[in-house]
Amino acid sequence: MWVSTKAQYGLRALVEIGLRAPQAVPLKEVAEAQGISLHYLEQIAAQLRRAGFIRSVRGAKGGYRLARPPERVTALEVVEALEGSLAPVSCIEDPESCAKVGQCSTELLWKRVDLAMRGVLGGTTLKDLIEERKLLEAKKLIQLEAS
Repeated sequence: MWVSTKAQYGLRALVEIGLRAPQAVPLKEVAEAQGISLHYLEQIAAQLRRAGFIRSVRGAKGGYRLARPPERVTALEVVEALEGSLAPVSCIEDPESCAKVGQCSTELLWKRVDLAMRGVLGGTTLKDLIEERKLLEAKKLIQLEAS
């Protein structure tokens, strides 16, 4: 399973929006803070909005807010919404796609890979990622003060 920039940027955008909660954050600010093309981020944000992760706020102080509390959003949900299937091989998701299902020596390997990936992503919330970002920023401040 190859995670595209769409899923990577989508998670980073959600972290950026979550960090600034409860304010609405303009996508332009998210794009600048994360070094993401605004045009590409607009496409990703549309998918995130349709999937119910963010909602738009109109007006002078408009932008995007999280639609759900960050502790109720898993990385797995976001990646699947942006990427589709996470299965490392097609037979994991669609057993009829392979004539070797049940007779393949590597089938269990791919099932374990799938379960491990789902376990890590499903066990990581947006709140966890926001807290990690806060820790990284605090470390930067400490390093700057020590210099």
